[in-house]
Amino acid sequence: MSRLEEKTLHTEKIFTGKVISLQVEDVELPNGNVSKREIIKHPGAVAILALTDDDKIVMVEQYRKALEKTIIEIPAGKLEHGEDPVTCAKRELEEETGYDCKTMEWLISFYTSPGFADEIVHLYIAKGLEKKENAASPDEDEFVNLMEITLEEAQAYLKEQRIYDAKTAYAVQFLQLQKALKK
Repeated sequence: MSRLEEKTLHTEKIFTGKVISLQVEDVELPNGNVSKREIIKHPGAVAILALTDDDKIVMVEQYRKALEKTIIEIPAGKLEHGEDPVTCAKRELEEETGYDCKTMEWLISFYTSPGFADEIVHLYIAKGLEKKENAASPDEDEFVNLMEITLEEAQAYLKEQRIYDAKTAYAVQFLQLQKALKK
């Protein structure tokens, strides 16, 4: 066992839902003591920084029950079991926005809350957007307003806390950095 590794002694599954599962583990700490860890298991997700030909960012406005508020986000969605992330990204972009894209490029993958969850988000940038004839078709329990905003508007929404989630804040910061590097 490495100097920092925790050895799992026992796992108790508490809840299994449509999106997440919760388990409690008894672990042996590096110093030999025993502790509990509450862990959320998640299948992973994708997020898409979709840019129009005139450099607008495609966003969705959506009510988030966990926050009890509406926020503006880049399109995103959960991976299905065994699904390839780029396939999921293309599907989610079309379902949430009605757009298809010519290019879908991986930017980065990151864990959202590694202290208690294994959720990983794969962030892509989509360009060469084309609006499909059929409008967006979100999941039956998903209601979104489609928006196309400038980088400057996105920066203002960050300050106003209308954009308030990590994946979208990261995407906006990425665009800011790209713009600064071009100067």
